Amino acid sequence: MIPYGKQNINQSDIDAVVSVLQSEFLTQGPWIPKFEKIVSTYCGTSYATATNSATAALHIACLALGVNKGDIVWTSPISFVASANCALYCGAEIDFVDIDSKTYNISADRLAEKLEIAQRNNKLPKVVIPVHLAGQSCEMERIFELSKKYGFYIIEDASHAIGGKYNGEPIGSCKYSDIAVFSFHPVKIITTGEGGMALTNSEKLNGIMQRLRSHGITRYPAEMTHPPDGLWYYQQIDLGYNYRITDIQAALGVSQMNRLDEFVQKRHSIANYYNVLLKDLPVVTPYQMSDAFSSYHLYIVRLKLKELNISHNQIFERFRNAGILVNLHYIPIYRHPYYEKMGFKKEDYPESESYYSEAISIPIYPELTNEEQKFVVQSLLTPLGHQTIF
Repeated sequence: MIPYGKQNINQSDIDAVVSVLQSEFLTQGPWIPKFEKIVSTYCGTSYATATNSATAALHIACLALGVNKGDIVWTSPISFVASANCALYCGAEIDFVDIDSKTYNISADRLAEKLEIAQRNNKLPKVVIPVHLAGQSCEMERIFELSKKYGFYIIEDASHAIGGKYNGEPIGSCKYSDIAVFSFHPVKIITTGEGGMALTNSEKLNGIMQRLRSHGITRYPAEMTHPPDGLWYYQQIDLGYNYRITDIQAALGVSQMNRLDEFVQKRHSIANYYNVLLKDLPVVTPYQMSDAFSSYHLYIVRLKLKELNISHNQIFERFRNAGILVNLHYIPIYRHPYYEKMGFKKEDYPESESYYSEAISIPIYPELTNEEQKFVVQSLLTPLGHQTIF
């Protein structure tokens, strides 16, 4: 089997985890702040809050920015549902901005148009969540300029993008946003098993997120309503959650960070070889902006189905028959039954619909060999046989 993505674990990673298992701390210990520090230093941000998932990080990011009932949050429809769910968790409304036809990220042009209309209707968003699909940054400078004009906050959903760059700076620097969020799921660039992180340059926002990930509790006297009763004392000052990451996971994260640049460079080598192999075939290979350096979490191709003379589903079936576990990132969020009930119309998102009808994610991960890549490309053109894998 060739999956579309998977983790890369070496002996150093194992040793790091074992060292925690043999220590005094398994849950909340010294490795969590070490992990937060190494990621924030790499990205050039002042603060970081590690969580048990990127979903949790998105949720507390929205809460830290005051997202509440009556507010509106906009994001891309081509993303995992967590990018929209985080707003609903806060009681806010969600809406979507159609994607760019080349990058498949949220379209800055469509965003500008939608903001102009929203201003006239007094329905401006409180937060916009651009999603860096496949590891390539959105047009953050332009989105940031729009935020200043229309007064919204920005949360970068950079779940795919640690190790990538925009305008020569690391994705996650928060130069063009209030908060940036990473994912450390096993198929992502680095992994902690499950895990996420929210980065910011705001001491205030970081303090709120630190509390919200741990039941809303503080042990800092300066944040308490009255002097502590004793050395044992803590106060719950917000309604928070148990979104904490463990020391075991954080130790794995620290070890993985040591190979982050190596992972990204290997992914670029794989992407470049795919570009060569697919050059004359009826597919559209990933477009890369000149001011962006992708982490290549995904390698997404658009199928020219008329030239292939085959359906989207048959291509998927063909790959699965060959033992290649391709995927589709993503089903437009508004197509899911939960969101369909909110009244979203497919015709409002023509680029997302076109993308969904043609996209497929083929395997990319550091251990993928050139021979496996050749097999993947060969399988694209192999006549369909009997279906044996579902």
